[in-house]
Amino acid sequence: MKKFALAAAFAVASTAAFAGGMDAPVMEAPVIIEEAVNTATASSGSNLILPLIALLAIAAAVQ
Repeated sequence: MKKFALAAAFAVASTAAFAGGMDAPVMEAPVIIEEAVNTATASSGSNLILPLIALLAIAAAVQ
């Protein structure tokens, strides 16, 4: 019984030592993080669009 247990222990130890094999290392692609461009704050002129549309609507309603 002792010889069987010893043989089983050696079998498990020898298979675990060579389980991975010699594969080439896998290189992961680098993670690139880009900032999103907010179109509302992209330029200072974009803050004038809504008041200009309102002014044109009022001018069209008055005529």
